Amino acid sequence: MTHLDKMDLKLLAELQKDGRLTNNELSDRIALSPSQCSRRRTRLEAEGYISGYHAAIDRQKLGLGLMVVISVTLATHNRDNAKRFGELLADLPEVLEAYALTGEMDYHLKVVTRDLNDLSRFVNDVLLPHDSVQHVKTSIVLNVLKDFEGLAVQ
Repeated sequence: MTHLDKMDLKLLAELQKDGRLTNNELSDRIALSPSQCSRRRTRLEAEGYISGYHAAIDRQKLGLGLMVVISVTLATHNRDNAKRFGELLADLPEVLEAYALTGEMDYHLKVVTRDLNDLSRFVNDVLLPHDSVQHVKTSIVLNVLKDFEGLAVQ
């Protein structure tokens, strides 16, 4: 990997705000030629600094009105159990993010469902019966005070 200079960081910051920017638009924003923007963007993609481009979709417009943080404690703490739990999560579209943690709980999951009935089904029919899970604690999100808007790259 190469060292990132100020222009690379500016380019990353602008693409993070709007991944649909053309090289001409990017050129206007960071004061670099479109061809240089194209070369830098291609290099940053090839080196893995840019891992993809995604559309930000409004979950509530899709009917996914309930966001929940779920804390999970595993039944046993060994590699096979953690692997089984990870495999369970991989197939659950309700789980937006999952983090393995140190401390009291083993995992925190960011989950969206349509309503309380869907949440109940998810917890009682999917998580709790799984042999890797010992304890589940749910916390319903009342308000999002800050949502992910990108990394601080400058």
